[in-house]
Amino acid sequence: MEIVCLDMEGVVVPEIWIAFAKESGIPELTRTTRDEPDYDKLMRWRLGVLKEHGLGLPQIQETIAKIDPLPGAREFLDELRELTQVVILSDTFTQFAMPLMKKLGWPTLLCNTLEVAPDGEITGFKMRIHDSKLSTVRALQSVGYDTIAAGDSYNDLDMILAGKAGFLFRSTEKIKADYPQLPAFEEYDDLLRAIKAQLTC
Repeated sequence: MEIVCLDMEGVVVPEIWIAFAKESGIPELTRTTRDEPDYDKLMRWRLGVLKEHGLGLPQIQETIAKIDPLPGAREFLDELRELTQVVILSDTFTQFAMPLMKKLGWPTLLCNTLEVAPDGEITGFKMRIHDSKLSTVRALQSVGYDTIAAGDSYNDLDMILAGKAGFLFRSTEKIKADYPQLPAFEEYDDLLRAIKAQLTC
Protein backbone atom coordinates (compact mmCIF):
# COMPACT_ATOMS: atom_id res chain seq x y z
CA MET A 1 0.00 0.00 0.00
CA GLU A 2 1.31 3.42 -0.95
CA ILE A 3 0.64 6.91 0.28
CA VAL A 4 1.83 10.00 -1.58
CA CYS A 5 3.37 12.83 0.45
CA LEU A 6 3.54 16.22 -1.24
CA ASP A 7 5.06 19.51 -0.23
CA MET A 8 2.60 22.40 -0.42
CA GLU A 9 4.26 25.67 -1.40
CA GLY A 10 5.90 25.54 -4.80
CA VAL A 11 4.19 22.22 -5.59
CA VAL A 12 0.44 22.90 -5.41
CA VAL A 13 0.26 26.56 -4.36
CA PRO A 14 2.58 29.54 -4.89
CA GLU A 15 5.10 30.48 -2.22
CA ILE A 16 3.13 32.49 0.34
CA TRP A 17 6.11 34.49 1.59
CA ILE A 18 7.13 35.47 -1.94
CA ALA A 19 3.59 36.70 -2.64
CA PHE A 20 3.59 38.66 0.62
CA ALA A 21 7.03 40.11 -0.12
CA LYS A 22 5.68 41.51 -3.39
CA GLU A 23 2.46 42.76 -1.79
CA SER A 24 4.25 44.43 1.12
CA GLY A 25 7.20 45.75 -0.86
CA ILE A 26 9.71 43.98 1.39
CA PRO A 27 11.98 42.10 -1.02
CA GLU A 28 14.02 40.35 1.68
CA LEU A 29 10.94 38.27 2.56
CA THR A 30 11.36 36.39 -0.73
CA ARG A 31 13.82 34.08 1.07
CA THR A 32 12.38 30.56 1.36
CA THR A 33 13.60 27.07 2.19
CA ARG A 34 15.03 26.99 -1.32
CA ASP A 35 17.54 29.55 -0.05
CA GLU A 36 17.82 28.71 3.67
CA PRO A 37 17.69 25.01 4.65
CA ASP A 38 17.33 25.75 8.40
CA TYR A 39 13.60 26.39 8.76
CA ASP A 40 13.75 27.50 12.39
CA LYS A 41 16.41 30.08 11.53
CA LEU A 42 14.42 31.25 8.51
CA MET A 43 11.17 31.68 10.45
CA ARG A 44 12.79 33.57 13.32
CA TRP A 45 14.38 35.90 10.80
CA ARG A 46 11.01 36.40 9.06
CA LEU A 47 9.30 37.25 12.34
CA GLY A 48 12.00 39.82 13.03
CA VAL A 49 11.37 41.45 9.65
CA LEU A 50 7.61 41.52 10.28
CA LYS A 51 8.09 43.12 13.69
CA GLU A 52 10.46 45.71 12.26
CA HIS A 53 7.80 46.74 9.72
CA GLY A 54 4.84 46.52 12.11
CA LEU A 55 3.16 43.75 10.13
CA GLY A 56 1.25 40.74 11.45
CA LEU A 57 -1.12 37.93 10.60
CA PRO A 58 -4.00 40.09 9.29
CA GLN A 59 -1.81 41.64 6.59
CA ILE A 60 -0.47 38.23 5.51
CA GLN A 61 -3.97 36.75 5.43
CA GLU A 62 -5.10 39.59 3.15
CA THR A 63 -2.44 38.49 0.68
CA ILE A 64 -3.31 34.79 1.05
CA ALA A 65 -6.97 35.53 0.24
CA LYS A 66 -5.80 36.65 -3.24
CA ILE A 67 -3.66 33.55 -3.91
CA ASP A 68 -4.99 30.73 -6.07
CA PRO A 69 -3.52 27.23 -6.39
CA LEU A 70 -0.97 26.77 -9.15
CA PRO A 71 -2.61 26.17 -12.55
CA GLY A 72 -3.46 22.48 -12.85
CA ALA A 73 -2.83 21.69 -9.17
CA ARG A 74 -6.49 21.01 -8.29
CA GLU A 75 -6.90 18.66 -11.24
CA PHE A 76 -3.62 16.91 -10.42
CA LEU A 77 -4.66 16.36 -6.81
CA ASP A 78 -8.16 15.22 -7.75
CA GLU A 79 -6.82 12.57 -10.14
CA LEU A 80 -4.11 11.46 -7.75
CA ARG A 81 -6.60 11.09 -4.87
CA GLU A 82 -8.72 8.79 -7.05
CA LEU A 83 -5.72 6.47 -7.31
CA THR A 84 -4.23 6.48 -3.81
CA GLN A 85 -4.10 8.23 -0.45
CA VAL A 86 -2.43 11.65 -0.48
CA VAL A 87 -1.20 13.83 2.37
CA ILE A 88 0.31 17.29 2.08
CA LEU A 89 3.23 17.74 4.48
CA SER A 90 4.16 21.36 4.93
CA ASP A 91 6.17 23.59 7.22
CA THR A 92 3.54 26.28 6.75
CA PHE A 93 0.92 27.15 9.37
CA THR A 94 -2.77 26.41 9.78
CA GLN A 95 -3.57 30.14 9.79
CA PHE A 96 -1.96 30.47 6.35
CA ALA A 97 -3.04 27.24 4.71
CA MET A 98 -6.77 26.77 5.34
CA PRO A 99 -8.04 29.19 2.64
CA LEU A 100 -5.77 27.45 0.13
CA MET A 101 -6.88 23.97 1.18
CA LYS A 102 -10.48 25.03 0.54
CA LYS A 103 -9.57 25.99 -3.03
CA LEU A 104 -7.89 22.59 -3.47
CA GLY A 105 -10.91 20.57 -2.31
CA TRP A 106 -9.71 20.03 1.27
CA PRO A 107 -6.85 17.53 0.84
CA THR A 108 -5.32 16.20 4.06
CA LEU A 109 -2.75 18.67 5.38
CA LEU A 110 -0.29 18.23 8.24
CA CYS A 111 1.43 21.49 9.19
CA ASN A 112 2.28 23.79 12.10
CA THR A 113 0.67 26.59 14.12
CA LEU A 114 1.48 30.25 14.63
CA GLU A 115 1.40 31.96 18.02
CA VAL A 116 -0.49 35.21 17.53
CA ALA A 117 -1.07 38.10 19.97
CA PRO A 118 -4.55 39.72 20.23
CA ASP A 119 -3.34 42.63 18.08
CA GLY A 120 -2.35 40.24 15.27
CA GLU A 121 1.40 40.27 15.88
CA ILE A 122 2.96 36.88 15.18
CA THR A 123 4.94 36.26 18.35
CA GLY A 124 6.18 32.76 17.62
CA PHE A 125 5.38 29.41 16.08
CA LYS A 126 4.81 25.87 17.25
CA MET A 127 6.19 23.08 15.11
CA ARG A 128 4.04 19.94 15.05
CA ILE A 129 7.04 17.67 15.54
CA HIS A 130 10.81 17.87 15.04
CA ASP A 131 11.82 17.11 11.44
CA SER A 132 8.12 16.96 10.64
CA LYS A 133 8.29 15.72 7.06
CA LEU A 134 10.78 12.93 7.68
CA SER A 135 9.16 12.01 11.02
CA THR A 136 5.75 11.75 9.37
CA VAL A 137 7.05 9.65 6.48
CA ARG A 138 8.72 7.25 8.92
CA ALA A 139 5.54 7.06 10.99
CA LEU A 140 3.51 6.20 7.89
CA GLN A 141 6.05 3.54 6.97
CA SER A 142 5.82 2.10 10.47
CA VAL A 143 2.09 1.41 9.97
CA GLY A 144 2.56 -0.37 6.65
CA TYR A 145 2.64 2.31 3.97
CA ASP A 146 5.24 2.69 1.25
CA THR A 147 5.75 6.42 0.78
CA ILE A 148 6.15 8.27 -2.49
CA ALA A 149 7.13 11.91 -2.06
CA ALA A 150 7.57 15.03 -4.14
CA GLY A 151 8.80 18.51 -3.25
CA ASP A 152 10.88 21.42 -4.43
CA SER A 153 13.05 22.60 -1.54
CA TYR A 154 15.85 21.60 0.80
CA ASN A 155 13.41 20.81 3.59
CA ASP A 156 11.69 18.22 1.35
CA LEU A 157 14.80 16.19 0.60
CA ASP A 158 14.68 13.91 3.65
CA MET A 159 11.13 12.76 2.95
CA ILE A 160 11.89 12.39 -0.76
CA LEU A 161 14.97 10.27 -0.13
CA ALA A 162 13.41 8.14 2.62
CA GLY A 163 10.60 6.54 0.64
CA LYS A 164 9.90 3.95 -2.01
CA ALA A 165 10.23 6.68 -4.62
CA GLY A 166 10.84 10.42 -4.59
CA PHE A 167 10.72 13.25 -7.08
CA LEU A 168 11.70 16.87 -7.38
CA PHE A 169 9.01 19.15 -8.77
CA ARG A 170 9.80 22.63 -10.09
CA SER A 171 12.92 22.72 -7.97
CA THR A 172 16.00 24.91 -8.32
CA GLU A 173 18.86 24.14 -10.66
CA LYS A 174 21.19 23.88 -7.66
CA ILE A 175 19.09 21.27 -5.89
CA LYS A 176 18.69 19.30 -9.12
CA ALA A 177 22.45 19.43 -9.67
CA ASP A 178 23.16 18.39 -6.06
CA TYR A 179 20.74 15.43 -6.26
CA PRO A 180 21.04 14.12 -9.82
CA GLN A 181 19.68 10.73 -8.73
CA LEU A 182 16.23 12.26 -8.15
CA PRO A 183 13.94 12.49 -11.19
CA ALA A 184 12.93 16.13 -11.65
CA PHE A 185 9.73 17.29 -13.31
CA GLU A 186 8.22 20.62 -14.30
CA GLU A 187 4.70 19.55 -15.33
CA TYR A 188 1.94 17.85 -13.37
CA ASP A 189 1.26 15.31 -16.12
CA ASP A 190 4.85 14.09 -15.94
CA LEU A 191 4.83 13.92 -12.14
CA LEU A 192 1.51 12.06 -12.15
CA ARG A 193 2.84 9.58 -14.69
CA ALA A 194 5.94 8.95 -12.55
CA ILE A 195 3.84 8.42 -9.42
CA LYS A 196 1.45 6.08 -11.24
CA ALA A 197 4.41 3.96 -12.31
CA GLN A 198 5.25 3.40 -8.63
CA LEU A 199 1.74 2.39 -7.52
CA THR A 200 1.02 -1.29 -7.08
CA CYS A 201 -2.06 -2.55 -8.88
